[in-house]
Amino acid sequence: MTSPASLSPAQAAARLEEFTVIDVRAPGEYAAGHVPGALNIPLDKLPDALPALKSASARGSLLVVCASGVRSTRACEILAGADIEAATLTGGTSAWEGDGRGLDRPEGARAVWPMERQVRLAAGSLVVAGLVAGIRYPAARWLAAGIGSGLVFSAVTDTCGMASALSKLPYNRAPRSGGDLDATLEVLQR
Repeated sequence: MTSPASLSPAQAAARLEEFTVIDVRAPGEYAAGHVPGALNIPLDKLPDALPALKSASARGSLLVVCASGVRSTRACEILAGADIEAATLTGGTSAWEGDGRGLDRPEGARAVWPMERQVRLAAGSLVVAGLVAGIRYPAARWLAAGIGSGLVFSAVTDTCGMASALSKLPYNRAPRSGGDLDATLEVLQR
């Protein structure tokens, strides 16, 4: 499989009106700030959105965005498997904002850490807890071993069960006033 097309923030900004921009981050991340005009379809919901995305891609180009470019590259691979062509934003919203470009932030939205940072905090905390508890209860070291093994598996398979679990926490879900997936899919079908 070939790598998806990548656009720098400057290239994407110059052609932004040509794209249907799809943000594949968790709803909480999306609500904390996203590329102007982006629609939110979390990566784990992408398979449900394939028909709507196919319809949208028939009308114009898709640009897939996440925080750093990792999830958007994975999303582009999934889309390519369904014969849907899409490009990814190199460096994601972090690079977009770092390039001096603004993010849309709904009024009242709070900042949420990017998922990769949340995973590092959770995994690191669990490893340390397992090692510290292992001083008193040696079997607790298996927690550290399990998390380490999970991280290796995550790297090899380019999936992340911990990110999937963390995305279900309340602060990573869309605010009650935020958009929902059904409304987004309806917009894509038009």
